[in-house]
Amino acid sequence: MSTMQSNLRETDKTTLRHLRKDGWIPSVVYGYKTESTPIAVKERDLIETLRETGRNGVIKLNVDGKDVNVVLNDYQSDVLKGDITHADFLAINMTEELDVEVAVHLVGESPGEKEGGILQQPIREVTIRVKPSDIPESIDLDISELQIGDTLLVSDIRTKAAYEILNEDDETLVLLSAPRTEAEMEALDETAGVEAEPEVIGEEKEE
Repeated sequence: MSTMQSNLRETDKTTLRHLRKDGWIPSVVYGYKTESTPIAVKERDLIETLRETGRNGVIKLNVDGKDVNVVLNDYQSDVLKGDITHADFLAINMTEELDVEVAVHLVGESPGEKEGGILQQPIREVTIRVKPSDIPESIDLDISELQIGDTLLVSDIRTKAAYEILNEDDETLVLLSAPRTEAEMEALDETAGVEAEPEVIGEEKEE
């Protein structure tokens, strides 16, 4: 389990600006036996920790001299710069299950793709209920036997999982569609090439 230091912080806007400027992320920790507490963590520390533990890994966070087991519950980032601007840490009980979203990772290359099929992945994450110590970094989904027209549903992985999957059985994880015909491609090109007619702007009415 990775460890990370935090500092208590003020919540005024001036303090938040100074923290971000100095490489700190304004954050909050709350949850199991923990009152909602405003803290700050070093951005580089959080990034390094997530590389070690993964997005759903358990972190031992030092809060005001006390170690608290947490997971990164949510975060916000700057769309343009990519910097993390805020983080929410959820304090957890290591003996109780919690609901987390885990990425579905496709493994292998399907025969259908080699024949020109189009591989689609409508759902890239599933929600599971699991003890913190058993949270997987990702769920590997073998697609090496998929043919054109095949699909893989949540029901196909449910019985193989060592945890409860909260998604519905009929939700599609992967589907392999037939390649588009020349006629379909031409129709798409024609649709894309149609320009919208210019809008006719009438004369403004006098007030």
